[in-house]
Formats: sequence, structure tokens, C-alpha cells
Amino acid sequence: MPSTKAISAETPSLTLPTMVLWAFRSEGCLGPKVYSEVPDGGWGWIVAVAFFIVEAFTYGVIKSFGIFLKDLMCEFNESNSRVSWIISICVFVMTFTAPLSTVLSNRFGFQPVVMFGGLLISLGTISTAFTSYIHQIYVTIGIVAGLGYCLTFLPTVTILSQYFSRQRSLVTAMASTGESFAIFAFAPAFTELKTHIGWRYTIVVLGILQSTIIICGALLRPMIIRPKTTASCTQALQSRKQEIINSLPKAELNHSLSPDPGIPSHEKQEQGLRTREQEQDLRTGEQEQDLQTVEQQEEEEELLQAPPSYQAAGVQARNKLLDLSVLKEGSFACYAAFGLFATLGFFAPQLYVVELSASMGTERDKAAYMLSIMAVAEIFGRLSIGWLLSWGRVRKIFVLLGCVSLMCLVLVLFTIVNGFWGLALCCVLYGFLLGNIASTHIPMLAEDDVVGIKRMPLAVGIYVCIQSFAGLAGPPLGGILVDITQNYSSAFYSCAIGTGIGALFLGLVRPTKTGCLCTKKRISSHQHSPGAKHVIEDNVVPEEILDISPNPQAQS
Repeated sequence: MPSTKAISAETPSLTLPTMVLWAFRSEGCLGPKVYSEVPDGGWGWIVAVAFFIVEAFTYGVIKSFGIFLKDLMCEFNESNSRVSWIISICVFVMTFTAPLSTVLSNRFGFQPVVMFGGLLISLGTISTAFTSYIHQIYVTIGIVAGLGYCLTFLPTVTILSQYFSRQRSLVTAMASTGESFAIFAFAPAFTELKTHIGWRYTIVVLGILQSTIIICGALLRPMIIRPKTTASCTQALQSRKQEIINSLPKAELNHSLSPDPGIPSHEKQEQGLRTREQEQDLRTGEQEQDLQTVEQQEEEEELLQAPPSYQAAGVQARNKLLDLSVLKEGSFACYAAFGLFATLGFFAPQLYVVELSASMGTERDKAAYMLSIMAVAEIFGRLSIGWLLSWGRVRKIFVLLGCVSLMCLVLVLFTIVNGFWGLALCCVLYGFLLGNIASTHIPMLAEDDVVGIKRMPLAVGIYVCIQSFAGLAGPPLGGILVDITQNYSSAFYSCAIGTGIGALFLGLVRPTKTGCLCTKKRISSHQHSPGAKHVIEDNVVPEEILDISPNPQAQS
């Protein structure tokens, strides 16, 4: 009868680390999800809810942090500009370190990166309550929490795009409304809470609530595409692997032990033992080699089972943690330039619309409603653009181009209208268009007109990093123009110019991707040479003809 110690040694202990590791393995409740194709739902709905919460506790908190600015100015006896640097540093760190989130996600996966980012956010926010100088808040909120925002937002929106295909735009738009709902909920709730417990304890409560991002990160289960047509091949590999494993401890020793009259007995036994040991080593080595071969075939089979886009993504993620080759693509370069200049148009209304309204004679109590009007319109903008793009009959990048162009006109309209209702109308239009653009400009990277779904995880970090420079330079630039001109309209003009330049670059994305610009150059160069007409007609075929010409006689 085996002893108690022997039994306990054979039975694995169910410790907390063991249970956590099991949960994140393939057989665990938080391990990878296996689908035969992109599900357009399934566990993706859980990921969408997680993204809603992450959006609320990242961008929602950043846009609502203004309720603490007056308390910080009084507490530390600092100016408005010095306190405003808290959010500027936070947004810059959040966007500039975007490539770092790409590298870490490719190396460790989405789940641990987002969970670690949620921990940084919670620690950075809670530690702010124990600061004594404004420079310390630059570190706690600006650097620590800002880095956490980066490690949570981008991986979450990236994996959400992978779970959806046909409904990607609609689901992303719906989930991104968490930011707008957070502005409604946090601003009045924390303002009221401050009157009872003070701003320091209120920030502690906020930091505790932000720790829910850690739970959201655990729900971001990676997805594996495994078509049903290859199930028989996978089953055969599993059977072969199990057969080899079972045969390892049962190796047959087919060597005769019958005595040879010409060899002494003890020599024959020693020779037989040596021969059997060599044969057993040889058999075991061959079986281990077979096992390694089968495991390698399983790995290759798993990659081959995925669609071509996911195959390329898997190979690329293994070979490169950060792929800068996307900068060589003209379509991505134009799209990154669009993001750089268009970001200049995202800050002025939120920062200066209240002061602009007050300068036009509106009471400050009524002027504060402008931000609420923007938030409501932004929710409708996010939902409407998601429904429109999921319709499937429009080219998404052209819709985004139309929204950016209209925003440029609305920014100019801010400086023309007079009175409360005129500015309120501009806030409605601006909030609606901002919702259209904010919920689509990052998922647009997954479209084939830009880089495609297979390269989106590698491109999104670089894209947001490029945006960070406009986010850092935009607010100070607007402030300098206001100080020079003593007119808040100048900030809106500068944003309109930046948005207009961004629209021009956005209009070049698709022609650059399809090669229309290069085709036109080749046509103009060939037109000056004799016989160029035949060459052009034979080699340059419009894309629309390639898509709709089913008649075989057309090729003759």
C-alpha cells in the first residue's frame, strides 16, 4: 500500500498560480477560442463589452479630468497652464509609446499586456492622491497612467477588429460610445463626490474603479481559425502523436538471448546486454524524432488551416515584433499624414468653445452646456457611422473623407455664427462628425485600402505614435495664437487648416494603394512615343472592368 507521502507527491497541488496558468491555456476558460472562420460574434461580444469598459476608463477619464483642474490649482497654487500639462503629458505618453504596446502584444499576447496596463492605470491614479507637488502628478498621471492607457486601449481595439469582419464597423462604433457615456456619468458623479469626501479621496475611488480594466484584459481571449475541412487531418496527427507517446515506455527488445555454443555464457550475456541497450537507445531516439516531427507537422498544419491573411499575420508576428516596413507603403504614409494633421482639429472645440461662447456674450452657466451638447451628438455620430459602414455598399474610406471635409467647414463655421443657438448648432455638427471620425480612423487600418487586417496589429502602433506629435503640439499652438491675436477664433482657424491638409492626404490613400497615380504617370510618358496607344490599351485595364467582366470572350 503506497504511503501518504507518495500519494501526495503523485497528485499535483492545485495552487493559485497553477489554477491561473490552467485558465489561460487552450483547455482553460480563458484560453484561445477556436473558430472555423471569423465569427462576427461569439466571444467577440464579450470582447466588445470589455472594450466599452476600457474606453470609458481611458479616454472617458482623460476627457473628464477637467473637473479636478480647479482643485489642483488651489491645492498646489499653480497656474492653469502648468496644471493643463498633466493631460498633455498623459496623452503624449499614451500615443507616443504605441509601438511599445505593439511589441509587447506580439511578444506576450493581448491578455497580459492589457492586464498589466490596467494595473499601471490604477496605481498611477491612486498614487496621485498622495502627491505634494504638481511635478509628482506629471509622473503619476502623465507617465505611469499614460503608459497604462497605451497598453490597454490599442490591444483591445485590435483584437476586437479580429473577432468581426462584416459587422466590424458597427460593433466598434457601438463599443466606442463608452467614452461618451463616461463623460456623462463621471463628470456629475465625481463633482458631487468631491463635495463630500474631497478631491484626493475621489481620485482614490476613481483609481479603484479603473482596476476593472484588469478583468477586461483577462477576457481578451486570442482567436484561432481552424477550418472544419481539415479536421480529419488534425485527428490523424493527434492519433499518430498519441501512438508514439504510448510506445515510448514499451520499447520492444527483439534480441535473441539463446546461448551460442562458440561463445562463453557470461560474454554472450554481456554482449547481448550491450546490443540491447544500443538497440533500445536507437528505437527510443527514432520515436522521439518521430514525435518531434509530428509536433512540427501539427504546428505547420495549424498555420496552414488559417486563411491566407491570418497565415501571413502569424508568420509576421513571429519574425518581427515591430515592423517598420509599413512606412514604405504609400497608402499608409498618406494615411499617417492624415492622422497627423487631422488630430490638430480635435482639440480646439473642447478647450475653447466655452470661452468662445462667453466672449460672444453667453452666460458661463449656459456656455458650459456646449460640451454636453457635443457629447450627446458624438454618441449619435458613432452609432450612425457604424450602421452606415456595416451596410456594405459604400467604400469606407470615401465616407471618412466626406466626414473630415465637413468637419473642416464646421470649424470655420464656429468663427462665423453668433449667439448661443448658433454655437449650439455648430457643437451638434462637430460632435456628430467627431463621433464619425473617432470611431473609424483606427479600425480603418484594417481595410484593404490602407494596410489590411493582417498588418493592422503592426501598423496601429506606428500610426498612433505619429499622431502623438500633433496631440502634443496642438494645444500649445492654439494657446499661442490666442495669446497673440487675443481672439479665440484663431485657434479654430488653425484647426480648420490642419484638418483640411489631413483631408488632402486622406484623398490620396486609395489612389496610392491601387497604383492609379503611377498608372497615370506611365500613360503620360507613353503618349509621347509612337505606338503608345497599343501599349496602353493592352496593359492598363481599369479596376472596375477587372471586377465585373465574367464574359470569357472579353479576354480574346
